[in-house]
Amino acid sequence: MTTLTMKDEKRLDIIQRVYRSELTMVHAALVMGVCERQCYRVKARVGKAGAKGVVHGNWGRRCKRKIKEKMVRRVVALARGKYQGFNDHHLTEKLKEQEQIELSREKVRRILRAEGIASPRKRRGIKHRSRRERRASEGMMLQVDGSPHDWLQGRGPRLCLIGAIDDATNKVMGAFFTEAESSWGYFTLFSGIFRQYGLPQSIYSDCHSVFWTDREATIDEQLLNKRPTTEVGRGLEELGVP
Repeated sequence: MTTLTMKDEKRLDIIQRVYRSELTMVHAALVMGVCERQCYRVKARVGKAGAKGVVHGNWGRRCKRKIKEKMVRRVVALARGKYQGFNDHHLTEKLKEQEQIELSREKVRRILRAEGIASPRKRRGIKHRSRRERRASEGMMLQVDGSPHDWLQGRGPRLCLIGAIDDATNKVMGAFFTEAESSWGYFTLFSGIFRQYGLPQSIYSDCHSVFWTDREATIDEQLLNKRPTTEVGRGLEELGVP
């Protein structure tokens, strides 16, 4: 037998008063704190199932959100422990074969990146390439990057250090810790630097996804032979900083 809470009993009383024409549906919805459409649905359930019709349909079920959060925590713990050093593809296979966690590789990738866990790169042969010449003077180019790491050495959450240096002098122009690399982080970094030092001639980052996105270019972008940009890239373009 379903036990009604005080909230359920209040709802039942309100719906019963609607049936007795003591309340309109509009007033009943206001008292219950729901929209009129939801009030009609509750009334229909009560008319069909009686008192238990006021009980929420998810009563007694396990919360899917909690299940999801628990699974995410387990994946992160395995990636940092038992399967540390595994790339996204290999980790996805092990989760399915050994841990009975069936997730797509893309889902695993998103979980790990959100926690600042990068996929190890394959060792490649040494490439011989010419060294890029530094800019001639300070203020011509900023180098920016984000570095997710266990900076607190286990004494707190993993953080990402977002910073910028001057290409000509290696002078640190700005840096701060944040929970994860994001557009907000770079906007905050640039805002402080631009106010204090002015606009550089250009900005460089090894992580090109800071400025450009892999989404399909629009027709206008294709006509201009323009690569799709992120919010950060568009913001810099509006300031005239390539």
